[in-house]
Amino acid sequence: MPRQATPKRSTGLAKVKKRLDKLPLDGATQPLLQSLLWRVDRLERQVRTLSELVRDHAEDADRLVRIVSADHEVLRRELLEEHRELVRLRKQTRQRRSKIGLAR
Repeated sequence: MPRQATPKRSTGLAKVKKRLDKLPLDGATQPLLQSLLWRVDRLERQVRTLSELVRDHAEDADRLVRIVSADHEVLRRELLEEHRELVRLRKQTRQRRSKIGLAR
């Protein structure tokens, strides 16, 4: 399944930046706030990336479960067919033996 682009969720980061632009800041707090904003933005990107990875992993796990269950079903059918064939052979053998008067 092709990966779809996920739309960016609007975060409060843009609103915070606008509010900070309006505040009178001295020279010492400006770099600190910029660093803080950069960290928050980076964390939001990481959370978004992790969410995509978790979703991809869940899709992969679902695919694997379907594959394994399909394989299990095929194996079950093969074993059932083998069992039915053995039952048929035993039944035929019993019928043949009873016709000629042989006991087990």
